[in-house]
Amino acid sequence: MTGTLYLIPTPLGDENTPWLPEHERLRVIHITTFVVEAEKTARKHLKALGVTTPIRELTLNTLNEHTPEADVAALLQPLLDGQDVGLVSEAGCPAVADPGAQLVALAHAKGVRVEPMIGPSSILLALMASGANGQCFAFHGYLPVDGSDRTHAIQALEARSRQNKETQVFIETPYRNNTMLAELRKTLAPSTRLCVAADLTLPGQTIVSLPVADWPKDAPDFHKRPAIFIVHA
Repeated sequence: MTGTLYLIPTPLGDENTPWLPEHERLRVIHITTFVVEAEKTARKHLKALGVTTPIRELTLNTLNEHTPEADVAALLQPLLDGQDVGLVSEAGCPAVADPGAQLVALAHAKGVRVEPMIGPSSILLALMASGANGQCFAFHGYLPVDGSDRTHAIQALEARSRQNKETQVFIETPYRNNTMLAELRKTLAPSTRLCVAADLTLPGQTIVSLPVADWPKDAPDFHKRPAIFIVHA
């Protein structure tokens, strides 16, 4: 009998604030083997979660964007041996805009039970708070960094949103947030809704969602703050 792969959300910022419902937390504190994006962050999250095994005795296997595809299958072996395994992301829900999706796909292929758990997702929280179409939306990850390529990507997203009535969701490296915001305000049509949701679930949470023409000139400073960008034409 195989083990169960638990998809364990992690906090979007402060581990001192409970982020899992108690009944969900109790389902996974027995686990001793985890697949993680970064060991240092994972240890901090798991300590706050209250796992019953001492942190130094846990088995933490790394799965990130640098993991060769050929190595992912080996991470499934503890599950095939009957152990429960927890999949943990750096922040938020694992396997959503996250390399853990590879492991989940393999688990299904091998008949391993997969258990998604309730927890914070910055993508869904931002979409909920944006006022944009939540029935038809697409997440694009990062847009191009180069100025002209980025402008063309923004124009393409706006055209797609207008044509399909589809909300467009993406992220940016936090230190480039203000540059991205300036480019969006310059490129998008005045009537297009632009939402920026930063520091979600944290004390400094900031959400601005307005047509481009109505955005304040003295917009909040989003520099180095984890943020979600949403466009709806």
